Amino acid sequence: MSETIVELSAQNFGSEVLQSKLPVVVDFWTAWCGPCKTVAPVLDELAAELKGTVRFAKVDAESNQEIALRFRVSSFPTFILFKDGQMVDRALGAMGKGQFQKFINRNM
Repeated sequence: MSETIVELSAQNFGSEVLQSKLPVVVDFWTAWCGPCKTVAPVLDELAAELKGTVRFAKVDAESNQEIALRFRVSSFPTFILFKDGQMVDRALGAMGKGQFQKFINRNM
């Protein structure tokens, strides 16, 4: 886990995502998901570049099934963008840096 990406659990999801002043991109992943591992460096890079503008967080969907169920996540990786405590967009599958930037920018 990168120092610029927050690891989420049921205990901190509300404070880190729903109460965040900044938009938050949440990565729902699992340890066995190959594409999840592929996008990790891209997310680290974007988290560093967009620090102070957009927050990045990760949810291990196997360890935090209640969060995954709450947001109807069943494919991995799934990325959900939250803004002002509300889910505003989602994307499925591994994406490159440019695709992530478009995903974020269309909701800003």
